[in-house]
Amino acid sequence: RITKQLPASLILIFFYTQSESPVVVVLSGSMEPAFQRGDILFLDNSKEQVGVGDVVVFKIKDRDIPIVHRILKLHQEDDGSVELLTKGDNNRVDDRGLYAPGQLWLNREDILGKAVGTLRYVGMVTIALNDYPVLKYVLVGLMGLFVLTSKEG
Repeated sequence: RITKQLPASLILIFFYTQSESPVVVVLSGSMEPAFQRGDILFLDNSKEQVGVGDVVVFKIKDRDIPIVHRILKLHQEDDGSVELLTKGDNNRVDDRGLYAPGQLWLNREDILGKAVGTLRYVGMVTIALNDYPVLKYVLVGLMGLFVLTSKEG
């Protein structure tokens, strides 16, 4: 019964948060001390406005992994559009070196969402499975062994 409700719940979460990735794991220490490696962040992208000091998750063109950093500066264009400059709390310089070649600012469309909640260290499982791929096979093997050895009845 839970599995039948899960897809509807996920659709509801995506619709409500308007984020293609409403849950992310912090993969580096660039946001310490605010967020530690392995923290899970919950994102909301339903509000257009973001401001200086907001922690956002953004995606850079031609890169697969989103980045979690804080908005350092806003730049308003004459047409009303807003450009953003970000920086990791634990980094010495802003993120211009991380952006796509020739890109000096992020656009609002680059933002996947604003961090609105966190679960400390729960994402360490994901990091461990990515850092040590053999753990995936061990885990799958243990689950298979459990299924084969369990008795119904």
